[in-house]
Amino acid sequence: MRQFRVPFLLMTCFFHVLFIDVLSGAEKPNILVILADDLGYGDLKSFNPDSKNTSPNLDQLAREGMIFTNAHSCGSVCIQSRYALITGRYPFRMKSYRWRKQSLIDEDRLTLPKLLKQNGYMTAAIGKWHLGFNEGNLPPISPVLHGGPVDRGFDYYFGIPGSLDQPPYYYIRNQNVVSLPVAQVKGNNSVTEGWTRFQGAFWREGGIAPGLKHENVLPDLTDETLKWLDGYGKSEKRKPFFLYFAMTAPHTPWLPLGKFKGKSSTGSYGDFVTQVDDSIGRVLEMLDQHDLKKNTLVIVTSDNGPMWHPQDVKKYQHQAAGPYRGMKGDSWEGGHRVPFFVRWPGEVPKGKTSSQLQCHADIYLTCTAAAGIKPPGSIEVDSNNMLAIWKGNMVKKPIRETFISQSSGKVLAIQKGDWKLIPILGSGGFTKPSRRKPEPGEPIGQLYYLTNDPAEKNNLYHQHPEIVKTMLADLKKIQNSIQPPQD
Repeated sequence: MRQFRVPFLLMTCFFHVLFIDVLSGAEKPNILVILADDLGYGDLKSFNPDSKNTSPNLDQLAREGMIFTNAHSCGSVCIQSRYALITGRYPFRMKSYRWRKQSLIDEDRLTLPKLLKQNGYMTAAIGKWHLGFNEGNLPPISPVLHGGPVDRGFDYYFGIPGSLDQPPYYYIRNQNVVSLPVAQVKGNNSVTEGWTRFQGAFWREGGIAPGLKHENVLPDLTDETLKWLDGYGKSEKRKPFFLYFAMTAPHTPWLPLGKFKGKSSTGSYGDFVTQVDDSIGRVLEMLDQHDLKKNTLVIVTSDNGPMWHPQDVKKYQHQAAGPYRGMKGDSWEGGHRVPFFVRWPGEVPKGKTSSQLQCHADIYLTCTAAAGIKPPGSIEVDSNNMLAIWKGNMVKKPIRETFISQSSGKVLAIQKGDWKLIPILGSGGFTKPSRRKPEPGEPIGQLYYLTNDPAEKNNLYHQHPEIVKTMLADLKKIQNSIQPPQD
C-alpha cells in the first residue's frame, strides 16, 4: 500500500489546488469597461433630464446600478484619457504624445490589463487604441505592429489605431494589420449641413483599407465584442475576464445607420448617440444571455466631453455638456466631467447617485481591489481605490480630495474639494480663445467655487489669493511626485 501513498497524496493535492483555482476564479468578478468617445455629460437623461437624446439602455443601467455626477476624464482629449485609464497615471506623465510614431506606454509599465492577466484574468480589448505602436501609424504601414494592446497586457485585440477621422484607416487583429490601407479616400465634412468642419460626417483624406467604410466601423466593433462575449459564454469559463470596449462614437464622423436617423431632436449627433446606446444595450444583453450579469462589474463612461459649440446649444436647445462650461479639449468642466455608470449586482446598490470626486485613473486600483488583487508596492500610480464609494458605503472623508485635468492645450487645472484653479485665462482647449492675456486689472488665472458656480462664470482669483497660492503649490507638488498604491 505504501507505494501508492505518494502518488495518491500528490493527486489529492493536485485536485485540491485545481478546485481552489477554479473556485477563486469564479469568485473574482468579470470586469467590463465600456468607453464611449466624446459622449457628453448632458447627452443622457440619467444625468440631464432635459436631454433631447434617446438612451433607454443607459437609463436602464442607471436604474440597475450607480451613477457618479463628479467623475472626470484625466484629459479632455482621447489620448490623454486612454493613457490614464490603462495605466492609472495622469497623462502629463507620458514621455511623448507622438502616438502616430511610437507606443506611448512604456514596455515595463504594469498596466491594468497586465496586472489582471498576471492574476488569472483573460483580457481583451476591442475598439479604438490611440496609444500608438512601436512601428508608428504613418505610411509605410508595417503589416505587424508591436507595442500595442497585446504587448501591454491584452490577450486579444481587434480595432483601429486612432480616431475614425484620422487616416490611415484600417483594422488590426492582435499584432497584425488585417488589410493594409493601400486605397485612398477623399476627405469629407458637413459644413453645408450647418456643422463646423470638425463635426458631422467629417473625416480627413488619406489611406484606407480596401472595403472599409466609416459607417460600418461602430457596427463591426460592436459585433466583434458580441462575438467575443458569446465565445466566452459558451466556453468552460475557467477564468474571469477583463474586457475593454473602446467605442469610436459619438466622435466624428457622425454616421448613424438608417434605423437610428430621426431618433433624436439633435440632428445626426443625437441620432449617433442613440446608436451608441443601442450598441451598449446589445453588449449588456449578451451578458444576460450567458448568465454573466450577476458576476460582472460593468463600468460605462466617456473619454472626455462632447464636441458641441454654443451655436449648437442655441440651435437644438440641447446642452451636450449639461450645466457645465466648455466642451471637449477644454480645461472647463465641459471638457472633462463625464457620465459614469457602475453596475455590479449584489455589490453596487441600485438606483443610487454619488457626487464623490473621482477620475478615470481610479479605475485601476478600484478594479484590482474588486478582483482581490494587491498591486506590488513598486508601482507608481495616481489612482485611488474607490470601491467603498462604488459599493455605497459611507466614508468619513473623501477618498479622492484632489484631481488634476489636462486640456488639449496641455494646461493643467487642479480641483481640490469644491475649489478649482486654472492657471491661465481662456479655455485651454478648443473653445476660443484657448489662451488670452489679461486686461489691465484682470487676474492672470481662474479660480471657481464649483458648488455655487458649476458653470464657472464667477472668477474668484483676486478674492482668494491664499487659496490660489495653496492650490498652485499642490499642483506643483503632484507634478513632481507620485503616490504608491494604497493598502
